Amino acid sequence: MAEALAKNMGFQVQSAGTHPGEEIAPNALMAIKELGIEIENQYPKSINQINTELFDKIISMGCGVKCPNLPIWADWELSDPVGKPIQVYRNTRDKIQILLENLYQTQTDA
Repeated sequence: MAEALAKNMGFQVQSAGTHPGEEIAPNALMAIKELGIEIENQYPKSINQINTELFDKIISMGCGVKCPNLPIWADWELSDPVGKPIQVYRNTRDKIQILLENLYQTQTDA
C-alpha cells in the first residue's frame, strides 16, 4: 500500500519486505482501490531484490521486523495488517497517507 500511495504522490519508490507474501493481500487491494488507485501491476518483493543504494531514504514500516543491515532513515512503526479485517487495512492506509503527506511537506519546505 505504501508504494502505491507514495507513487500516487509523485515519489519515486520501491517497496519490499523481509518476508514478502506470494501476492498482494486482497484487503490491501481493496483499501487502495477505494482511493481510486490501481495496484494490480505491483507484486510483493524481497528486500534482497532491491538495490537500496539507489535511494535517498529508506523507511521501515516496522511491522515488528528489524533490518540491522539497512541504513534506515525512519521507522514508521506500523502494525502489520496481514490477515486482519479490511478496517485494519484502511486504518494502516490512512496512517501511511498522513506520514507520506508529512514527508512530502518536509521535502518541499527544505
